[in-house]
Amino acid sequence: MSFDLNNIIRDNIKKLVPYSSARDEFKGEASVYIDANENSLGSPLRKWYNRYPDPLQKQVKNKLSEVKGVPAEHIFIGNGSDECIDVLIRAFCDPGKDNIIICPPTYGMYEVSANINDVAIKKVPLTPAFQLDLPAIEEAVDDQTKMIFICSPNNPTGNSLERDDIEVLLNNYFGLVVIDEAYINFSRFRSFTQELEDYPNLVVMQTLSKAWGLAALRVGLAFASVPIIEIMNKVKPPYNINQASQDLVLQALEEVGQVNDMIKEIVSQRGELEKLLPTLAVVKRVYPSDANFLLVQVTDANAIYNFLLQEGIVVRNRSSVTLCEGCLRITVGTAAENEALVKALKKYAA
Repeated sequence: MSFDLNNIIRDNIKKLVPYSSARDEFKGEASVYIDANENSLGSPLRKWYNRYPDPLQKQVKNKLSEVKGVPAEHIFIGNGSDECIDVLIRAFCDPGKDNIIICPPTYGMYEVSANINDVAIKKVPLTPAFQLDLPAIEEAVDDQTKMIFICSPNNPTGNSLERDDIEVLLNNYFGLVVIDEAYINFSRFRSFTQELEDYPNLVVMQTLSKAWGLAALRVGLAFASVPIIEIMNKVKPPYNINQASQDLVLQALEEVGQVNDMIKEIVSQRGELEKLLPTLAVVKRVYPSDANFLLVQVTDANAIYNFLLQEGIVVRNRSSVTLCEGCLRITVGTAAENEALVKALKKYAA
């Protein structure tokens, strides 16, 4: 069965007339704006935020287009990647009828969003090598499987998934293949955003929270065909990205050089941790990583996690997650933070 977008859109979304905001109905320039019930006297801040923001974030998308090399009409901006996930599930999955496939261990919000929307979840675990199990995915797919979520580099394992395996899914699956590239900036592999013209069923998600250091602004990105982006814009809230976030993102996107320097530093610090951690008595294994974190198998994950808390160091305990038994997920910190971590682990071992 080949991909046909009309076959996977919910019927009520096909018929949906989206909310028409004041800024949707008038898109030109005027000297007097008295159409949106805003406070015409301004706001108590130095910069006024009394006007509603651009609902389609055109300036931000145009700048992102320059940075990412993707036409602006192929970009959706969400209130974090979490909104991108939610909008995709709401637009394409009928509650109580359809399902999605996820491949644990993976990012937890795919499952949470599906549960919120009453969409069934089929779990096809990664192989012990943390790669896609293609035969098992093929067996799991049925007529109600609307999308497959793939995280690469994967969270919490840190590794990239085999590109050839992802392309097999893109070429042979009738629904959407959603590739979450939140950590792609720390990887040596190229993004799938350059493959959008080849695969009409491809959605690529990225974020400004990781490499760009803008986690507090909540700005997530989805790249897809124009018809898919149009559906996502139809479903999203009218003003989902606030003006302050749009302003600050535009400033940040002017600093590509600084961001690249930060990425190099994080990758360098990751390399140092990859060398140091295996020398510690409490560390059993450090898994290869293409992200800004390491999955580390330790002698007693719960005890070490609690000890680190006492030392004022917070890591993520992933020991109860499928295929991650006995593991902590450790974000690459500054040189001083990484040194404090190693010192604390030595102290625990002593």
